[in-house]
Amino acid sequence: MDRNSQFRAALTDASRTLAGYKLFAKPEWNIDLRSVWHSIVAAEQLSFHRAAFVLGTDQSVVSRKVRALEDQLGVSLFERNRTGVRLTLAGKEFIDQAKSALDDLDYAVKSARSAGNGSRGQLLIGFFCSLAGGYLRELLVEFARAHETVTIDVRHGDPRDHIQQIRNRTMDIAFFTGHPDLPDCDFELLWHERVFCVVPERHPLASFNAVDWSQLRNEKFIVSREEPGPEIHEYLIARLATVGFHPQVRRLSVCRENLIHLVAMGFGLTLTSESTIATPFQGVAFKPIGGEADVLPCVGVWSPANDNPALRRFVSLARSLKRAWAEAPQEWYQKRPSNARPS
Repeated sequence: MDRNSQFRAALTDASRTLAGYKLFAKPEWNIDLRSVWHSIVAAEQLSFHRAAFVLGTDQSVVSRKVRALEDQLGVSLFERNRTGVRLTLAGKEFIDQAKSALDDLDYAVKSARSAGNGSRGQLLIGFFCSLAGGYLRELLVEFARAHETVTIDVRHGDPRDHIQQIRNRTMDIAFFTGHPDLPDCDFELLWHERVFCVVPERHPLASFNAVDWSQLRNEKFIVSREEPGPEIHEYLIARLATVGFHPQVRRLSVCRENLIHLVAMGFGLTLTSESTIATPFQGVAFKPIGGEADVLPCVGVWSPANDNPALRRFVSLARSLKRAWAEAPQEWYQKRPSNARPS
């Protein structure tokens, strides 16, 4: 298809979509877009007869539409003769500008449709878990692959901040662990992750297939001051604290990655979720904690008042992936390095 044919096809689509609409260039003008379109086709065909054939109408309709537009503008757009028509100087100026305007209008219509059905737009996602492997990583990869024109922005941070942003609709969806009590939000349990203890590779527990809390009771732990450090701290207290006993937990101002390196250096043990262990770390071993209760429910939370079409598509994909994940979760994790495998 040549360039003119492509242009005509685009304008035809715009004219059909906007049939009956009026173009308000100024308050005193009320121009019928179909009259403009008929004039453009007539200018391209140099004939009302051929324009009528292209448009699938009668020559009299084209002539009447063009004449009405000329009367409204107060200028002649065409010189008429027995062999056809040709543009006047004023007509050439008008048609050139009208083509540009309709081209912009066609783009605006298609952009609005794309934004309305979620195939374009933006999506802001909050999280505080690891993206090294697992469900959330796969969800982001699949959505980005299927919706290349949607701009995805991600923010790592405190779930409480993310929930407030969701309520304000400055964030579309957030992921975190637990069972939220949020009556003003929609949420769905999407996947589970096991809890792992990170130990130095020379630690006595490194030789075990799994560990339990009784083995961890007298260990020293380190957590980050940043999320998810505070949540891990609370988790340790809930599992290990008893009457007269409080676990030793230090809070350090380091990121998750450096926290694990500090474990390798002997500063203490820490906890992490299953998605983290897809990342290779030297000098540590990841050991699952054997209790059935040590499986974290992971949810997605969004506002029911959020009308972002991209969000609706994202939630739909999340639910589809949830079903596949439930059947065989281990197949969706990235291949783990040998030192990260539970032995």
